[in-house]
Amino acid sequence: MRKTIITLVLLGTIVLSGQTSKKDSLEKQVSKLELLTNTNERDTVHISNLMDLALNLRYYNTDKLLSLSTKVLNLSKNIQYKNGEINSLIGIGTYYSDQGMHLKGINFYEKALFISKETKSNKQILRCKNSLAGEYSYLGNYAKALSGYLDAIEYATLIKDKLMLSILNENIASLYVSQKDYEQGLHFYKKVKKINEEINNPVYSAETMSNMASAYADMGKLEYAMFNVNASIAIFEKEKIMDWLAFAYEIKGKTYLKQKKYKWALFWYNQSEMLHETLQDDRGKIDLYNGMSEAFLGQHKDSISQKYALEAFALSTQLKSKEGIQKCAKTLYKVNKNKKDFATALTYHELYQKISDTLSTSENQKGLTMLKTKIEHERQKEELIETNKKALATQKYYVYGALFILLIFIVITFIIRRNEKIQKNLNIELNTKRQDLEKSEINLREINSTKDKLFSIIGHDLRGPIGAFQGLLKLFKNGEIGQEEFLDFVPKLKSDIDHISFTLNNLLTWGQSQMNGANTKPSITPLENLVKENMNLLSETAINKSITLVNQIPNDTISWIDSNQIDIVIRNLISNALKFTPENGKITIGVMEKNNQWEVFVKDTGIGMNTDVQKQIFAKNSNITTYGTNNEKGTGLGLSLCKEMVEKNNGKIWVTSRLEKGSCFYFTVPKAKKNYKRTA
Repeated sequence: MRKTIITLVLLGTIVLSGQTSKKDSLEKQVSKLELLTNTNERDTVHISNLMDLALNLRYYNTDKLLSLSTKVLNLSKNIQYKNGEINSLIGIGTYYSDQGMHLKGINFYEKALFISKETKSNKQILRCKNSLAGEYSYLGNYAKALSGYLDAIEYATLIKDKLMLSILNENIASLYVSQKDYEQGLHFYKKVKKINEEINNPVYSAETMSNMASAYADMGKLEYAMFNVNASIAIFEKEKIMDWLAFAYEIKGKTYLKQKKYKWALFWYNQSEMLHETLQDDRGKIDLYNGMSEAFLGQHKDSISQKYALEAFALSTQLKSKEGIQKCAKTLYKVNKNKKDFATALTYHELYQKISDTLSTSENQKGLTMLKTKIEHERQKEELIETNKKALATQKYYVYGALFILLIFIVITFIIRRNEKIQKNLNIELNTKRQDLEKSEINLREINSTKDKLFSIIGHDLRGPIGAFQGLLKLFKNGEIGQEEFLDFVPKLKSDIDHISFTLNNLLTWGQSQMNGANTKPSITPLENLVKENMNLLSETAINKSITLVNQIPNDTISWIDSNQIDIVIRNLISNALKFTPENGKITIGVMEKNNQWEVFVKDTGIGMNTDVQKQIFAKNSNITTYGTNNEKGTGLGLSLCKEMVEKNNGKIWVTSRLEKGSCFYFTVPKAKKNYKRTA
């Protein structure tokens, strides 16, 4: 093991030496070309070579990238060399992008795109579209970024530019991975791998593998991550692609960090850090320093961990990277907590919580926006296809008309029949488009309704208990209440936290069923087990209200259901019964055999409900919520969620109730049959 480490350290030294020599070589070439500027001001080859060197200096000398790009822009304008103007504007935009000045970057990319369209430079148009989409991604405008990438993909497909198709699909994959939608991200990465195989360039394949390794590491699929990053490192070392090699080393360090192998994680992070000494890639350093900070914290080297976390914090603040600040704040909170500097720890914890809440809300909105953008893009694409079809049909019509002039008698008959057919087809198409538009409108309304309802419940029913908890902690921290008074609130706090947990569980289940469609996977399940588990889970609440829970479910009540969905139904019904049953009450859970079904009931001696409420509680868009006998609060989602889950399992749910006498909720589920098999 020691021999292996020594060999790898020597390799890192050799790579760093190669990196330094590459930087020196590039700067020498620039110096030689600059000496020729005065005598070659009209030489487009000279200008192009100068611009290529400027772009190669991106990660070595960013100031040189800006100065050379500006010089190339002036030279190109003097001789009206449009391709030079486009490349120099892209170079200047890249400089501002790397500095975190994304609006300035967008300004220069748009200028480059305008000239590219004027000169009909297809490859340059694609470069500009890709760069603009990337800037909108950095700004957090994921909808515009996704729309830009999809538009560029159509353009690249039209001109058959495989290289840009590879780049654009990979950027879309990274966009989905940043939203933690790993399934969709990996779908695009696999498309990129196929395109790279056609291009047959090992460096492009290595870049994709390193990005996939990062996604697999975040997913926890560490074997896949290690396989991909090792393969990419071998190629980058062979080809001496230093900026990507630094990134690949950092990903390998992250993979070991996920395994809590801190020593090996730091070894690979150090390899990346050595390369970054001669690179100017602040965005890449944020993840590197955050990773090193976590690894040193895992080794209990808090002072070193704090050093790297603060460096990452400074870079994240400079580049306005919320994700970077979030990771730094979390580590700095832990470090200061270990040092017992609770005031500083609390400051970083509050910063971490604030950014987490912002990112969570932002990610929900971005996810919905990206979904709408994709739907809109597909709709526009379908309309374009239909328009093209109509245009082709019209062209054929004119061709036939010109030919039919020679055959007068045939013309009259053919035109009449053809017009009838065209009219019929147009009516069918018009009706189809109208139906599609109505469906799209309904879908968009449902999406907006779902989003509004989620945000309303989160802001209304979760923020209250959390705000009360924060206020109590603040009072305790400021010394306005003592320890004994604080402890008096502990039962209330536990009740609030239980309420938040229960509410979140319902929200997540309901949100999944509304936005993604919950898949029902039935299997052979004993009902008595589900009832026992939920009675045990809610027993403490029953004891606190002195309510007797009676289980009349016999053994061998084998059913054919999705156990997770029916578990939610049983838990909600028992929880509701506890909520609306006064102290010293009684709740009975039982079952009756009805032909091929089990009829389960949850009966309470609670306050009951009138007929109007009974008609509304199961409605899909109902948000009826009332306070329980001890002022318990609900979200109004529980019973509509129960109805949805029961119906997905081929059952029905209903209620009978009398005011001040109690309520009894019934639902049915299928019995298990011998010929039932587990679904895949």
